[in-house]
Amino acid sequence: MKIAVTATGTTLDSPVDPRFGRARYLIIVDETGAILETVDNSQNVNAMRGAGIQAAKIVADRKVDILMTGRCGPNAFRALQAAGVKVVVDQTGTVREALDRLRNNQVVFAEASNAEAHW
Repeated sequence: MKIAVTATGTTLDSPVDPRFGRARYLIIVDETGAILETVDNSQNVNAMRGAGIQAAKIVADRKVDILMTGRCGPNAFRALQAAGVKVVVDQTGTVREALDRLRNNQVVFAEASNAEAHW
């Protein structure tokens, strides 16, 4: 299983980035929490439009099973759903803390986006 967490930095102790499409980094880990890859998402941070869909493509291309983030807009959410990615929103604290909540079954998988579309 692969899990992606939006982050402001490149380590498990980095804060969760509340933005999905414009997150600075996507940290991809396995079920044990070992980092498999850290994706620099800087090309989407200042994108005029489509940042969420582009970030969803990054996640889907890496065959991620679960995405953990703060907010996820409707277009990105639909793209993630189409790719079979489960989404957990409203995450705060560090990447490690978010992963601990997932491991301890203290999260709820989203059934809809929790942010408005920007365009």
